[in-house]
Amino acid sequence: MVDANQEAARAEVGQSLDVGGSSTNYHDVGEGPPVLLVHGSGPGVTAWANWRLNIPVLAESFRVIAPDMFGFGYSDSKGRIQDKQVWVDQLASLLDALGIDKISMVGNSFGGGVTLAFMIAHPDRVDRAVLMGPAGLNFSITPALDKVWGYEPSIEAMRESLKYLAWDHSRLTDDLIQSRYEASIRPGMLEPYRETFGGEDRQNNVAMLASREEDIGNIEHETLILHGIADQVIPLDSTVRLAGLMKRADLHLFSECGHWVQIERLASFNRMVTEFFKHGLKA
Repeated sequence: MVDANQEAARAEVGQSLDVGGSSTNYHDVGEGPPVLLVHGSGPGVTAWANWRLNIPVLAESFRVIAPDMFGFGYSDSKGRIQDKQVWVDQLASLLDALGIDKISMVGNSFGGGVTLAFMIAHPDRVDRAVLMGPAGLNFSITPALDKVWGYEPSIEAMRESLKYLAWDHSRLTDDLIQSRYEASIRPGMLEPYRETFGGEDRQNNVAMLASREEDIGNIEHETLILHGIADQVIPLDSTVRLAGLMKRADLHLFSECGHWVQIERLASFNRMVTEFFKHGLKA
């Protein structure tokens, strides 16, 4: 008999494409204008684990593409990654392989930093963007982010990591903690995560994901920024500063919500993202 964790692991495996000589695992669901979802960097994360509650709803209106970034999930490892351009190039090559010229994007945390960098590097390939609890600016690393990136596998360490991510700890069931722990120790998962994010000075990771403020200020795309008021991972003042730098950005704050806006405010997230991608900021 297949248990729930084995079923979850199977669901995380989508399609595979050779992207720049390395394999990218991705999910491609629905029809309509294309939307690219870029996951965060928690231990054991995959695109499916990050977006599983959002993909079915968004796929009612859009073609939803959700890749595992290099070094995560079932995509290839690139060893220690010290330049976010590696992930920007991965996304550009994936879109090329899928024959997609232009896309809207949703970037979560780490994925927000990668999304910002992609918008700067490939402005003609982006329609609109949603940034959720985003990296992308240089800020003093929070204790929560330092702990999450410094994760060393154990059930208790995973429990503590997830507590930093969620406002409502009743969501952190034993089954969820067990499944995320098992994902974090899957062969080939821990080593690239530790190599990229687990160094002694994890402040360097924040800087690596940051884009130049001048470049951010020149972004012309309509952007919706979402942030949980109780987020312990990405400081709220960094997100407010980001919104102030951008020419065409709206910022929405969610009460009783931590770093998991797409989960803890599920219905609002799905509704707001759908309406924004359909109608823009002035709808």
